[in-house]
Amino acid sequence: MKTFQLTIARVGKTLYSGSAISARLPGADGEFTILPNHEPFVSQLVVGTIRVKDERNSEQTFESEKKGVVEVSNGQVTVLL
Repeated sequence: MKTFQLTIARVGKTLYSGSAISARLPGADGEFTILPNHEPFVSQLVVGTIRVKDERNSEQTFESEKKGVVEVSNGQVTVLL
């Protein structure tokens, strides 16, 4: 099963750091999903729910209370809230 490295963080606190199968994020133009081998990009995030499927196929959710940003590059996904 293919995975990517995902980090979700707020100032001073890491909410998630580990392998993921997928991440669904609340983008400025609507929800989108990141999968392994995703093309590099940067996008603005809005308030909403982030859904992560980890390597055990277990789903975790995180609430974004403020706008944020996501960067996808070289198999690494970083979400800053």
